[in-house]
Amino acid sequence: MAELRAERPVAMTCTDHQGSDAQCKSYSLVVSVLSQKQGSWLVSATAVEGASPASTAALRSNEPSDKKRGVPDCERVQAEWRSHCGSALSTRGQLLHCAFTLVATKQFLEEINKWTVQYNVSPLSWNVAVKFLMARKFDVLRAIELFHSYRETRRKEGIVNLKPHEEPLRSEILSGKFTILDVRDPTGASIALFTARLHHPHKSVQHVVLQALFYLLDRAVDSFETQRNGLVFIYDMCGSNYTNFELDLGKKVLNLLKGAFPARLKKVLIVGAPIWFRVPYSIISLLLKDKVRERIQILKTSEVTQHLPRECLPENLGGYVKMDLATWNFQFLPQMNGHPDPFDEIILFSLPPALDWDSVHVPGPHAMTIQELMNYVSTRQKRGIYEEYEDIRRENPVGTFHCSMSPGNLEKNRYGDVPCLDQTRVKLIKRSGHTQTDYINASFMDGYKQKNAYIGTQGPLENTYRDFWLMVWEQKVLVIVMTTRFEEGGRRKCGQYWPLEKDSRIRFGFLTVTNLGVENMNHYKKTTLEIHNTEERQKRQVTHFQFLSWPDYGVPSSAASLIDFLRAVRSQQRLAVSSLGAHSKGQGPEPPIVVHCSAGIGRTGTFCSLDICLAQLEELGTLNVFQTVSRMRTQRAFSIQTPEQYYFCYKAILEFAEREGMVPSSHNILAMESQ
Repeated sequence: MAELRAERPVAMTCTDHQGSDAQCKSYSLVVSVLSQKQGSWLVSATAVEGASPASTAALRSNEPSDKKRGVPDCERVQAEWRSHCGSALSTRGQLLHCAFTLVATKQFLEEINKWTVQYNVSPLSWNVAVKFLMARKFDVLRAIELFHSYRETRRKEGIVNLKPHEEPLRSEILSGKFTILDVRDPTGASIALFTARLHHPHKSVQHVVLQALFYLLDRAVDSFETQRNGLVFIYDMCGSNYTNFELDLGKKVLNLLKGAFPARLKKVLIVGAPIWFRVPYSIISLLLKDKVRERIQILKTSEVTQHLPRECLPENLGGYVKMDLATWNFQFLPQMNGHPDPFDEIILFSLPPALDWDSVHVPGPHAMTIQELMNYVSTRQKRGIYEEYEDIRRENPVGTFHCSMSPGNLEKNRYGDVPCLDQTRVKLIKRSGHTQTDYINASFMDGYKQKNAYIGTQGPLENTYRDFWLMVWEQKVLVIVMTTRFEEGGRRKCGQYWPLEKDSRIRFGFLTVTNLGVENMNHYKKTTLEIHNTEERQKRQVTHFQFLSWPDYGVPSSAASLIDFLRAVRSQQRLAVSSLGAHSKGQGPEPPIVVHCSAGIGRTGTFCSLDICLAQLEELGTLNVFQTVSRMRTQRAFSIQTPEQYYFCYKAILEFAEREGMVPSSHNILAMESQ
């Protein structure tokens, strides 16, 4: 029998579990064609250095009993290959490749599905396994590492339950800032294009940008041709400036492409980079391995055609591809319909309901240290900060107000010009036997790294007292913050929706609210209330804080009292949450804090903005007031009503920093009140 050997044995790293401690050991298998018999190619797997006997036995378990030990015949390989890929094999090279592929894929699935069984989620499919193996040239161990990196990146950045037809992801996809061209480079690689001038960090939420990028890259690697031939990434900086650049996003995208996405990165072309880009690029390049750094080229626009033919480039980069970035990505939207993402279940099983990425308030671009903030305020002065607020105020709300403006709900709005957005409104549970709608003028608002940390709402009206307490009960609220008096300047600001005296009670339908005690502090009152649900026969305690030092007009002259009040609220929320047990261990979402003034946007927005900014300052030493307020207004429209309130946020942060010893005395900053 003539012996035929492959020109180059193909090495493959797999994993094996032995012993009670299930320690993972790596081994290699060399697949080679050994002999030809009666027109049938015989394929054998030979264990090499580092292989365990169990590893070799795992491959041999697939062989038919009537064949030479350890040698599955080509008919069996053909049948199994056809069952997965739907195509037949004929040549020696194809047989060699398919045997290699089958063994690697089975090993990969065996290891990954041990993990999925452990967490009671659906097993990974063959096609998904091949996608990860292709990206690592069927090196099983590296493919498993890639799988877990991909899963962890998606979990960390909130790339889960993507709904491309819903906002805000739909708008991000259709912005055209990132897309996949419908042409390939000469090697067959897909071409991805990021257009920097279309990216506006202060108007975008970073994790939504990453969601769009993941979604579109996934569409690209659905193609077997892309899996096989890889990806070329073009970062088009032509016509962009520093405000379009986001260093943190750039780091995440490169980390994704180099080690957390199932695609072979062929090269990265950075086109039209301005001079200032050298500094951030030098920072990013430190994170890259030499092998990845070698694939990055910084080019002038005129040099792009030296790396890709004109047939592969859009017109603005000297190519022939005609495309309208505003409409190009429409073609990608329908592909998600009816095709659930297999990774959603895998990622979601380990996610607590509220994670960093859920919130719009996460560290973003252009954050300032406290010293930079002090210099910024000193340079711009009060007039400049007021102008900055006008830039925010001029932005129209993104979303609709249909429910607030419905004729049947108008009487539930304290002010006709302060509706709440449909996409973030709190919905009451409709109950049988009751005629009330699900509407209340209240909005979920994110906190720093916390989804739905607050409910911003108006001061309750007499006809909405019951709705207010229903919301408190249904959302399991533990703390209520009130930043207004009942009357100010001779005008009614809020109704008396809770019993003021100890042991007094008020009934609101099946909810009875009892006053258990009042503490009078220097600048606020703290009342302990008990809610008794007579239908469910349950009782809960809620702490009510009323801030009393906000003047009838304008803002407080000093932020000290509000900072003390904020700390008291934070402390009570932590105490109340810890008493829940499970929530303190991350097993459930932390209940929101209800915050209201009169309209639920002015002082409410100021309180929440200050809480968010100080939380980030305490954790990272940086913050961005403009970004915080801009993002807050996407959830509670019109938050922070006046430039005085906006400036007060800056001033309060500086006062806090001075009290904490972060900066020297800021009397020069506070003296700007007269400027």
